[in-house]
Formats: sequence, structure tokens, C-alpha cells
Amino acid sequence: MNAPYPCLWFQGNARAAVDFYLTVFDTARIVETALSPEGLPGEPGSLLTIAFEIGGQRFLAINAGAEFAFSPAVSFVLECETQDEVDRLWDRLSEGGQPMSCGWVTDRFGVTWQVVPRMLLRVFHEPDSPSKRRVVEAMLTMEKLDIAALEAARDSEPQDGEAMPRA
Repeated sequence: MNAPYPCLWFQGNARAAVDFYLTVFDTARIVETALSPEGLPGEPGSLLTIAFEIGGQRFLAINAGAEFAFSPAVSFVLECETQDEVDRLWDRLSEGGQPMSCGWVTDRFGVTWQVVPRMLLRVFHEPDSPSKRRVVEAMLTMEKLDIAALEAARDSEPQDGEAMPRA
């Protein structure tokens, strides 16, 4: 069995969405397209699906109607090493979209992305500690994540009443 991959249901604008993703992600490419046959809703010969990849991850975009809509219940995580990468992806995906809290953004097509610094993911996997709590508290105040501010929260001195981690 091949690895599963997401099928994204676009409301008649699959081509525009994929074209947009090709400009956002350096590694994006179209794999193949399929046209609508006779007997299906829509104009015969019009675009039905576009298979595309981002960073080797396959997606299928279907050009459909308004029966279904995206929600943040499904989002795509973009791990970023640098603030420049966070800024570039966040800024592009939020163009015409909706910024959310904690590094989440819904793009102009309704697809939700999490633009997350790798350092934050590393902190999430650490044992519970005052520094981890400070990082999470700082993240909760942000829309676009700021690596320097998250690192400053992690590295700051414990506040009064904050337990020191045990050795």
C-alpha cells in the first residue's frame, strides 16, 4: 500500500490555490492533472484534479463545489529553522488570509497552516519545567511566532514563586 496523502476539496478554485502554493513553497511542483469527463457535474474537459507536491509530500486538489469547506480541525505544520523562514511563509500564507494565534494562519483558500519554529517543537518535547511553561505562555500571546522572544522566555530567570527544575 502506498502512503496516504490528503485530498483538498476546493470550491472551484483548485488551480488558483495550487498556483499560489507554487509561489509560496520553493519545493512545490505539479505532478499531474485530470480533466472532468462527460457526465459529471461541471464543464467536460475542465480541470477536475491536480496532484501536486510540497517538499515531497503529495496532495490532491479537487475542483469541486461548495458542499464542503475547510476548517482548522485539519492543518498542515510547516517546521521552520529560522525567523526569516517563519516570516516568509507566514507573510505569504496570510496574504488575503486570516492570521490566527500561536503560529496558525488560514490562507485565502481556507487551508490552515501552522508555521512553527523547530526550537518550539523541541521545547514541547522536553519534560515539564518552568522554562517550558514560560515558552508556552509567550507563544500564547503571539500570532506569528517570534523565535527570539520564545528563546528569551525559555532563557529568562525564574520568577518569584516559580519552582526551579530539579537536577
